[in-house]
Amino acid sequence: MDLEHREQVALITGAGRGIGAAIARKLSDLGAAVLLAARTGSEIEAVASEIRDAGGDATTCVADVSDDSSVKNLFDEVRKSHGSLDILINNAGIGVFGPLEDFKTEDFDRVLDVNLRGCFLCCREALRLMLPRDKGTIVNIASVVGFKGYPLQGAYTASKHGVMGLTRSLIAETQDSGIRVSAVLPGGVDTEMVRAARPDLAPADLMHPDDIADAVAYLLSLSDRAAVDEIYIRRRSSAS
Repeated sequence: MDLEHREQVALITGAGRGIGAAIARKLSDLGAAVLLAARTGSEIEAVASEIRDAGGDATTCVADVSDDSSVKNLFDEVRKSHGSLDILINNAGIGVFGPLEDFKTEDFDRVLDVNLRGCFLCCREALRLMLPRDKGTIVNIASVVGFKGYPLQGAYTASKHGVMGLTRSLIAETQDSGIRVSAVLPGGVDTEMVRAARPDLAPADLMHPDDIADAVAYLLSLSDRAAVDEIYIRRRSSAS
């Protein structure tokens, strides 16, 4: 598969590890210039160095997607470094898990701030770059919990239901433009977050971050005649 849009610019949030890092590597392999964003500079720089060593074009920007000014600074960096944005991958996310009756309000707020507010802020800033050009792709990494509920995951589930609502509204809002918006809803993937949320699952039973990166690459391979609103991708050994 080859990105027909070689030299396009892709911004990936939460790109220091797991799914975000896998997507950054995949998009670089397909020819995109990638900008990696996350809160931990050492993590994104390590991934960016790996991409550059393989001949790719990778830059980094430390950002907290839950913070309005930090997101604006991130997109100012996009403008300064690349001038435009073709692809936004909203992957940044956190999870705090536990029974609702014991759940701390500050933990609930933090999960929604990063997972939902961060997605909103990045979508808004991306649209301000994409709409004047009438082109671009936004992919929001949601979760199967955006489709159904799981015990001990109230805050995380609420945040991903919110991401799906935001995505569906944005799809309708951009329907008549040249911008495509999609959501990818992964089931169990071998990441730190899933290991914390589901310690009952063996790593061998989980998908690999590259499986999700492949789904994103598929969305980007579509012709201008086609759009996919949602991809629900689960591990084969279970319905979840």
